[in-house]
Amino acid sequence: MSMMKGARIAVETCMKIKSEETVLVVTDTKMLKVAEALACSAASIGAKTVVMIMEPTRRHGDEPPKPVAEAMKAADVVLVPTYMSLSHTDARRNATNQGARIASMPSITEHMMSVGGLTADYKKVASLTDKVATLVQKGSAVTISTPSGTILTMSIKERQPMRDTGLFHKRGDFGNLPAGEVALAPVEGSTSGTLVIDSLVDTALGLSVTQPLKVAVKDGRARSLVGPDAAKLKSILEAADKNAYNIAELGIGTNPKARLIGNVLEDEKVLGTVHIAVGDNTSFTGGHTRSNIHLDGILLQPTVKIDKRLLMQNGKLLVK
Repeated sequence: MSMMKGARIAVETCMKIKSEETVLVVTDTKMLKVAEALACSAASIGAKTVVMIMEPTRRHGDEPPKPVAEAMKAADVVLVPTYMSLSHTDARRNATNQGARIASMPSITEHMMSVGGLTADYKKVASLTDKVATLVQKGSAVTISTPSGTILTMSIKERQPMRDTGLFHKRGDFGNLPAGEVALAPVEGSTSGTLVIDSLVDTALGLSVTQPLKVAVKDGRARSLVGPDAAKLKSILEAADKNAYNIAELGIGTNPKARLIGNVLEDEKVLGTVHIAVGDNTSFTGGHTRSNIHLDGILLQPTVKIDKRLLMQNGKLLVK
């Protein structure tokens, strides 16, 4: 399987890189092959392409070295195939504010780039994402339930959703590749009920939730964790900081090519799924809770109501 298929889609379709632009590929020693494919694709259309290689950060959300952060602010386009995610970092946010178009690709694999989520028709992904986001944006209250036991309510009043369309063509655009989700930060303190995580696999952290993990949620925070993998998840959250238990994100997958493969970068984009994250939410409009961590748990076959409107039923999006 060739990674160049996905690399070309990323460079030519998703980022729409031009020959006169400066492209920075930020990578680490565990992701060199992916970085090489992206850099070669960017260079092949004449873009001024620079690759910066660092040691992998310790965990998602850790800041990169200062020279990397400064270089990110100076580039037109930043491609970030790293082992640990730089999405929820000041380095990424500052570069976005400077106008860089950024695609974050933590632990992206050859499978994703050759036959998986990165090979989607991103015009169709963008269209569906925009339709879902428009409905979410009008809402105030969300109710989520799943066959495995989730019954969760939250306020999204005046929270603007992020539209991860996969088409990052304007100054300051940011998202994941593979893309395909609508995401926002619920109002702090508003999420309550029972959250049952069906899947949460993060090989970088050695975490693999393979059986439903029950989380009691009250006043916007995870209060208790029950299940075979609960102890491992709790140890990771405890090692981060006190805000690691914050309910940080509601995300809705919109990529029909994405599959549940045990890699959160693609898992959270799967059409017909919802994900709930804990930890940092400051990358979302209105979010103001900082944490050293951001972890996404996948919910399967969800039913989602926005106010009184049924948005999703048993994993089927009801969007025309």
